Amino acid sequence: MTLPVRKPDMASGTEQQTTLTPSRRATAANDAGRRAHPGRHRVREAIWLITIVLLVAASIVLARMRWYSAGSELGYDLGLAGGIAMLLLFLYPLRKRFRALASFGKTRFWFALHMVLGIAGPLLIILHSTLRFGSVNAIVAFASMALVAASGVVGRFLYARIHHGLYGRRASLAELRAQTGVEAATMHSRLAFAPGVEARLAAFGALAARVEKDGLRYPWRFFTLGVRAVFERLRCNREVAVRMRALAAEHHWASAKARRRIASRKALVADYLRGTLRVAQFHVFERLFSWWHVLHVPLVYMLVLSAIAHVVAVHMY
Repeated sequence: MTLPVRKPDMASGTEQQTTLTPSRRATAANDAGRRAHPGRHRVREAIWLITIVLLVAASIVLARMRWYSAGSELGYDLGLAGGIAMLLLFLYPLRKRFRALASFGKTRFWFALHMVLGIAGPLLIILHSTLRFGSVNAIVAFASMALVAASGVVGRFLYARIHHGLYGRRASLAELRAQTGVEAATMHSRLAFAPGVEARLAAFGALAARVEKDGLRYPWRFFTLGVRAVFERLRCNREVAVRMRALAAEHHWASAKARRRIASRKALVADYLRGTLRVAQFHVFERLFSWWHVLHVPLVYMLVLSAIAHVVAVHMY
């Protein structure tokens, strides 16, 4: 069964008739939601990162107060809880590897649990250690844990850059190009009143194309492209507002109508810059994510071996 959907024609302002199957309606709704509220994702990312930094800082402060020792009953329990949390991290990769475990819960739940344990485990170990290390083995175990935890944060960042959201399916370059192509086509018709904005966006598109082609041959250009997009968005928004207000005064539009049109043009500029940026950076982030996998696995093995050695040494001596 398919349902008709009215789809606006961005160039002419009219509506066209199209149909979507139920599964495609759900996917389209999710993608539309992500595009309609792009700022929310960035806010969540910032809150998530700030929360981790604050939790780590609080753990370090509490550990440095030294109200207990690592060998005390409380210190031992904190270490045991942290070790169990780190062990439970392996449930997520095991579930992906063995089909028999795939029926236990949704992937989204296990991925979220994996991230929570990846944060809680190191925090508990920091509290357990009180940041005092009595042996080389303890130093190696703690350093391995810190490297794995930092690697997990980096991996989450890279994962989000090549997937549709944190729990979404993996994106494809053709998909991103198609979205950006639609935005470029509508951009020229809806921004004709502001030729300076069109020129800025075209220049940014040309720069993004060079960055996509060069990859990491010019790292500074690649890593500053996002900052360049922010500044271009601010400049374009300012010119859009000035030009649109001039049109509103010329045609005697109501203030509400002028605000709606300014907001829609600003959203168009943001969509184009975001889509162009994602296309330019996609291959590099994809490659970095594959390199991250190669590095992350031996770090995990080093953590497991050093943790086992540390536990054995503590209980033997």
